[in-house]
Amino acid sequence: MSQNTSNNQNLSSSKIKNIIFDFGGVVMDWNQRYYFKNYFKNDEKMEFFLKNIATDEWNAEQDRGRSLAEGTEILVEKHPTWETEIRAFYDNWTTMLRGEIPENVATLRKLAETDFELFGLTNWSHETFPYALAHYDFFEIFGGKIVVSGEEKLIKPDPKIWQVLIERYNILPEESIFIDDNAKNIEVAKNLGFHTIHCVPNINLLEEIEKITNSAE
Repeated sequence: MSQNTSNNQNLSSSKIKNIIFDFGGVVMDWNQRYYFKNYFKNDEKMEFFLKNIATDEWNAEQDRGRSLAEGTEILVEKHPTWETEIRAFYDNWTTMLRGEIPENVATLRKLAETDFELFGLTNWSHETFPYALAHYDFFEIFGGKIVVSGEEKLIKPDPKIWQVLIERYNILPEESIFIDDNAKNIEVAKNLGFHTIHCVPNINLLEEIEKITNSAE
């Protein structure tokens, strides 16, 4: 028996039954700066634009379900002198999606060989998420068990979006591990009873999952 097979069986024998993945910052590397760094060629101007014009809060409303077109027009009306840059945001969204995070996707693929049920819970526009689905085959591992904020008109850290996941798939938080790169989301998930892993750079997700599954036996 290989070491991987042995580890997978150990993981599968745990009281933990479900593992829920956030996507951006966990399995996908997305950052507005991947496009705008070359666009502006001036880091100071780029940071001003991203912190004061095309803010995370503005982008989050598209993740909540507002259309990209509506979000763009609202911002152009508010900041007309930045119209070209604002329109460039979603026109070049795919450039901001650099690719998968290899080590974490490798963990996901290993988990697919276990008895765990794997789910996705992501803040993502319903208009842009299909692109990721079509271009990255590891999403097939979830078998469609993905809750997308743009489709639900709810975004993390609103606890209601976790309730959608819980009720739709009949899962128990105490039998589940939730993985996210956002500390606020981790805090809410903990309060709802989930085991959690705060996904930071260079983390070994498999080791962290093993720690939780061992303590839950």
